[in-house]
Amino acid sequence: MSLWRWIGLAVLVGCSVFSTWKVDAWRYGKQLAKLSASHQADLTAISNAAAAQVRQALEKQQVTQKALAELDAKSTKEKASDLAENERLRADVAAGDRRLRIAGRCSTSSSDLSDTTNTARMDDGSTVELAGAAGRTVFDIRAGIIKDRAALKGLQEYLRDISSK
Repeated sequence: MSLWRWIGLAVLVGCSVFSTWKVDAWRYGKQLAKLSASHQADLTAISNAAAAQVRQALEKQQVTQKALAELDAKSTKEKASDLAENERLRADVAAGDRRLRIAGRCSTSSSDLSDTTNTARMDDGSTVELAGAAGRTVFDIRAGIIKDRAALKGLQEYLRDISSK
């Protein structure tokens, strides 16, 4: 009978080991399921936060691009208006409707004048009329100044807008 006892004891120990193993497997399975769910929740939270940051960055970029486009349109409109005025003045001078005059002053103490120059009222201010080619050059210079000022103003407004954000 001792053989049956040993077999019974071995079966009992085997059942005990198997039960313990099975309970531990269930417990570890539950822990793994909790960890997996927690990990998935963390990944979802990270993904949602990243998506929110991307949305905010895109919205900020779109606002900045819109502001830049508005600034550019305003600057372009002002520049076109100023250049059109310059062309209108140039056309008026070319047609003889206007004259381009520059205020000037001459004095007898100038080293450019000879002593034989008539000194009566020479130091009075008066205007000098420019020749056609010189007048066109003045308007070309004015057009360049208008373009440069428009570009500078646009860049300054852009920098002010960017630095305020």
